[in-house]
Amino acid sequence: MQKILLFLATMLFYCCSSDNEVKAQITMDKIYITIGGQTQSVTLVDNDATRELVAALQDAPITVTLNDNDFEIWGPLGRSLTTKNEQMTAQPGDVVLYSGQYICIFYASNSWSYTRLGHIDGLSENELHTFLKAGQNNISVTLSLTSGTTAIKSINSNQKKDGAYYSLNGVKVSNPSKGIYIKNGKKVIL
Repeated sequence: MQKILLFLATMLFYCCSSDNEVKAQITMDKIYITIGGQTQSVTLVDNDATRELVAALQDAPITVTLNDNDFEIWGPLGRSLTTKNEQMTAQPGDVVLYSGQYICIFYASNSWSYTRLGHIDGLSENELHTFLKAGQNNISVTLSLTSGTTAIKSINSNQKKDGAYYSLNGVKVSNPSKGIYIKNGKKVIL
């Protein structure tokens, strides 16, 4: 009963909120990176830089050209974001801001002072290496608030139920937080 009430309250909130409020609520914790027709989700940290990035992405996706640097792909973001630099060792999959205006996406480790933005969800080091086109230059990278998928169109009930969580737009979620998900072909609320 509690789950039903939570679901109804969520739906009421969406119906009564302005479009911008709903958009900010839905997209604050994830963005999507598309490279060469492949899209991966990024779980964001909560800081001024990510809030500014999400606000910019609400207007339109951002496409940048990044180059390889032996452990990351990086390049100008085309705008400056608020920095909160900290000395860190970036790990494969980390997405950071360097010097307030450069985005760096790691496929190996590196220690430096960065502003953490987030982490690419669910890819191994080898998969990251391939997805990020490591070793190449002039890589077109699009940052957006949608994965390009608008909804789950159908569920094949003959498939093995894997127990994984999926967002309502069909993206597999490794570490789900509070929200509405699909698990084993059914909607669940966490």
